[in-house]
Amino acid sequence: MRRPWVRLLLRGLLPLLHRCQGVWRIEVAGGDDLAKLFQAHQRGELRLLLAFRHPSTRDPLVLAWLFWCALPRLARRQGLRLHRPCHAQFLYDRGVPLWAGAAVGWLLSRLGGIPIQRGKLDRQALRLAREVAARGPFPLAIAPEGATNEHGDLIAPLEPGLAQIAFWTCDDLAAAGRDERVLIVPLGVRYELLRPSWPRIDELLLLLERQLGVAASAAGDPAFPSPQARRYGRLQAVSTALLGAMEVFYRQAHGLVFDANAPFVDRLARLREAMLGLAEARFGLRPQGTLQERCRRIEQAGWERIYRSDGQQLSPVALGLADWTAAEASLCLEHMHLVEPFAAISGHYVAEAPTPDRYAEVLQILWRAVAWIEGRPGASPPSLGRSRARLQVQAPIEVTERYAAYRRDRRRSVEALTAQVRQGLEATLVQAAADGARG
Repeated sequence: MRRPWVRLLLRGLLPLLHRCQGVWRIEVAGGDDLAKLFQAHQRGELRLLLAFRHPSTRDPLVLAWLFWCALPRLARRQGLRLHRPCHAQFLYDRGVPLWAGAAVGWLLSRLGGIPIQRGKLDRQALRLAREVAARGPFPLAIAPEGATNEHGDLIAPLEPGLAQIAFWTCDDLAAAGRDERVLIVPLGVRYELLRPSWPRIDELLLLLERQLGVAASAAGDPAFPSPQARRYGRLQAVSTALLGAMEVFYRQAHGLVFDANAPFVDRLARLREAMLGLAEARFGLRPQGTLQERCRRIEQAGWERIYRSDGQQLSPVALGLADWTAAEASLCLEHMHLVEPFAAISGHYVAEAPTPDRYAEVLQILWRAVAWIEGRPGASPPSLGRSRARLQVQAPIEVTERYAAYRRDRRRSVEALTAQVRQGLEATLVQAAADGARG
């Protein structure tokens, strides 16, 4: 770690930082096994990679508590000895300091973070990650989803980078004549309201209704025979109103055509495609890959035009034109940034399980989208109460035993390992939900 004092200072501030983010309790299941794996990694018996779910921007501080506080305590309880510091290096999006601030970028780099440019082949970052995975003093933590989706019970499509780095680690160990095993540990992160409050949820619904000009459903409306049905009807009305407003804007501003009579899910898919298509056409990008992959490519193309490194070499006229280009690129990024909250809305997530947590997640996504449109991208949604973070450690996935197959067919092996990681992460959701049901 480049700056031990930074970790020590941040460790002392963790309780305050967690509460500032609404997290008042953190629970970990399977931590005893993870402590043993950390010890084995420190002893040089294996190389450890952590595949963690990334539902929220709160995750880094929650994981910091796991590594710095929980694991040493769990190790002592088992009579194990972990060398200080108990830490994990990690990959983070190089764009984080652009929206979170330079101070956050400084902090991440001092904690041993590896910045990576998503949306393009960042050879330098991958080389550093490969070095850490094979020879670094700490395990390497990667979020294979690539970005947050703000959903506790949904996993976004996984990127193959983690699986590829794991097999590269096997390559490097074999080349060095080393026999350590390579393991990937799926690590679930899930947030729950400690004391769910339907009145607070209804207040947020009312706020969104006012912002979108939607009339709240009358208490005596026969179409909504129960409070739960009425609440879901209001959520549908808010979602449809926001979707309709966006369709009107893109029809008037860009001449796009939408079918207002189509099912909600189809309309949502058409809107997402139109918004991404506008940005991709402006940047000359091909529309290929998942929504997340397309968003990252658009983001990278925009930043390359906005944050240029040759500004001092340009003439005054060229610099003025570069400013125009940056302004146009910034506007194109607005389309992409609006896709991200819409990408997280499926149209059936709440209907499948109308719990307070799912209502809270979807309503806060809608609130952030509205705030972005209103020109308040950094604003925080109203608090719906204190939260608990559940960390669920799954059984490790053996990579070494797949290495022979990888050497025969690399692409298929990477896909199979990525699918196995996804199964592990999905299992963390099942287990966390079962633990929550038991109280």
